[in-house]
Formats: sequence, C-alpha cells, structure tokens
Amino acid sequence: MRYLKPHYYDDFKCTANSCPDTCCAGWQIVIDDKSLENYSQVPGAFGTRLRNSIDWQEGVFCQYDRRCSFLNEENFCDIYQELGEGALCETCRSYPRHVEEYEGLRELSLTLSCPVAAEMILGCKEKVRFLESFTDEEDDFEDYEDFDFLMFSQLEDARDVIFQILQDRNLDLRSRIHTVSDLAADFQHCVDEDCRYEIDALLEKYSSADRSHTACSLNFDPEDYEDLYSRRIEEWELLNSLERLRPEWSEILANCRSLLYSQGKESYKNLCREFQGSCGFDSKHRDSWSIMGEQLMMFFVYTYFCGSVYDDMVRTKMEFAVFSVTWIQELLIARWLENDKTLGFSDITEIVWRYAREVEHSDQNLDIMEEWLAKRDLC
Repeated sequence: MRYLKPHYYDDFKCTANSCPDTCCAGWQIVIDDKSLENYSQVPGAFGTRLRNSIDWQEGVFCQYDRRCSFLNEENFCDIYQELGEGALCETCRSYPRHVEEYEGLRELSLTLSCPVAAEMILGCKEKVRFLESFTDEEDDFEDYEDFDFLMFSQLEDARDVIFQILQDRNLDLRSRIHTVSDLAADFQHCVDEDCRYEIDALLEKYSSADRSHTACSLNFDPEDYEDLYSRRIEEWELLNSLERLRPEWSEILANCRSLLYSQGKESYKNLCREFQGSCGFDSKHRDSWSIMGEQLMMFFVYTYFCGSVYDDMVRTKMEFAVFSVTWIQELLIARWLENDKTLGFSDITEIVWRYAREVEHSDQNLDIMEEWLAKRDLC
C-alpha cells in the first residue's frame, strides 16, 4: 500500500479543552461497529449511561443542545476520562485526520474544520511537501473493480503540475488560480470529448509553459465588478440555502451580506480595492494572504481533485477549490470591516474552520455545491 501525507501531518497535537471550539458539538458523531459492540458490554453505571446515550438505530451518539452527550462542561470527553483513549470510537480517535481511499493508495490529510489544523495549514510559510511511504499490506481489490487506473494516473500527473503552478511564488495568487482553472477546464474537455490520449501533451504544455506573461494584478478592473457583484450575491444565496451545522454561521453570512452588498456595486468595488490594497493586514504582514491563499488552494486540490476519478467532474473539483478560497476571502473582508479594517491571524483561522465545518462536513451541502458548480460551468 502506498501512503501520501503533507509534511506537517505528524505534527498535529490536540489542545483538548483549550481549543477555541470543540469537535464534539454541532454534528453527529458516527460510531463504528467495533466500538458499538464494545460499548454494549461496558459494565456498571457508566455502561448504563453509555447504552442510554447512543442512538443504536443510527449508530451515533445522542446530542443535547447540539453537544455530544459525553462532552462535559469543561469540554472534556467523559468516555476518555472514564475508559481511556482506547475506548474512543474511530471517528473521535482519528479526527481531524482524514483519509481519501484509492486503489493501492491512501492519502492522509488534516481537515480545516479543526482550529488547530487550520492554524497549522495557514501558518505554514514554506511550500507544502507531500511525503510518500509504502507498506506490505494489500488492498481489497473487490472494492475497486471498476477503478479507472489510467484516469487516476493522469489525474495524479495533472495534480502535480497544478501544485507546481500554485507554488510558483514569482506570480501573484490570482494568476496562479486562473492558470490552474484553465488547466482543469482543458482536462475536462479531453474527458468530455473522449480524447484522453491528448492529456499527456496538455500537461506537458502547462508544465513547461513560460508563465511570466500571465501575471496580473490582484485588483479587478472596473468593468469586472459589474458581473462580479451580481455573481457574489448569487453565490451568497447558495451558501445561505445550505444545511446549517452551527447557529453562528447564520450570523456570519448575514453580516457578510449587510456589510459587503447592501450599498450597491460601487461601494462593493471600493471595499474590495481597499482590502486588496492592504490585504487587511498591517504593512508587516501584507504578503500573508498570498501565502495563506496558496496553502488553502493546495489543501482543497490535494483533498478533492483526484476524487474526480469516481465521477469525471474534474473542472467542478477545481471550481470548488476556487469557490472556497474566494468565499473565505469574502468573509474575511466582512470581518475586516467589523474589526475597524484590521485582521488578526485568529480572525482568519476562525473564518476558515467555520467555513470548512459548514461546507465540508455535510454530504448534503457538498452534493448541492457540486451540482450548482457543475451547472454554472455548463452555462
């Protein structure tokens, strides 16, 4: 088995009850079958509490006021304190570690929905590296009998080129994002037209291209705002329609709409220009957003792009990455305004992990967004 992970993966350490939030509230915690069996046999009063606090039909912990029934007032887990770490279910042991499974490959990552993981990813100034390792364990080939290995190999090659482009810090972030979006669109065209034999040449073109002429300003031209303003409102409506996992998200979205869009196109244009001119930071940290945006794009592409081997939605996977980074910035502009036009690192990480919790941790929300982005691509 081959394993892949970002270089910071093993540095994660949970901060437990000192975390600015808790991973034990706001969503259902699914219990694996082995843990359910173990919990059914725990003796004594705590065993009785365990069995009475599990929805056995759904295989999840019961919640009270959207908090896991075993999350105590100090934000510690009673199961951990009573039975030890080994008694935790697989979900609680592994979070925020995430695994994407492919034939013969497991890709490990840390999810942005964890405040500590978000701090690690956003605070990483060096270019992220991916470490590869191998084990003797065998894959269950029955689960991958329809796996398109040729397609996956081309997706991996494309992702390597995308990483190369995204980490080219000689170009501004917007130029890099435009280029990888074009690459994904060209890849999608090869898939749709059944000319996958052209993909290798396509990747060679993007890999060897002189991108110095593609550099463009982070600021949009005035005419861009005519369509951009309407597009952002349409995208806001999409986000506002999604399933809510935390009540705070409604307030964040409402503030964004009020602060950015209520005064019309001209006001929005001026706010964006002012924010992009300063990136919301003092002069010492003015380049920070470019690096953070790069790390976010790297995260979303690493996590989702190769998943298109299962549905052929290559461009949509890239559009989800671009949409996410774009909307994190939109929400940061709103937070910047709330904070008298300043932003701290804690503001940025909070917006990022809240976005990830609401969008990435709901299969329903991910499905709706993919469908919406795919339709927009067709238009």
